[in-house]
Amino acid sequence: MAKETVSRYWEDLEIGEEYTTPSRTVTEADIVSFAGLSGDYNELHTSEEFCKNTAFGTRIAHGLLGLALASGLFTRTEFCLQTSKNLVAFLGLDWKFKRPIKIGDTLTVKVRVVDKKETKNPGRGVYTLKREVYNQRGEMVQEGETQLMIKRRS
Repeated sequence: MAKETVSRYWEDLEIGEEYTTPSRTVTEADIVSFAGLSGDYNELHTSEEFCKNTAFGTRIAHGLLGLALASGLFTRTEFCLQTSKNLVAFLGLDWKFKRPIKIGDTLTVKVRVVDKKETKNPGRGVYTLKREVYNQRGEMVQEGETQLMIKRRS
């Protein structure tokens, strides 16, 4: 029997709530697919020979690929499953790329509610999430904050 997901509203969210996503390993296919999808064929992502002479020594994932993977991993958290039916809009982000993500790196995201605010519309509120992306060595590779609008209880 499937477990019923609790539906949460703005009022139900608590500053300080923390969640950790499942992990995902970045593959060469991810990088090649993202290059094709985005049109970004920069040699840092596509040429192993070119990268041998860079500070990275090997190909690295697109920064935006890391952000996209972090977003996808977030959707697999209990928090996201509980709020998805009440989500109104993604409002924006402030994001930093701290370290390169390489083929074979396994990413995990730590998510924490850091702020929530009422809006002029009594049916909606905004919350801010701090997201930190770590590789398998515990190194933070990306971090940032995202703002999402969610329904309030009527």
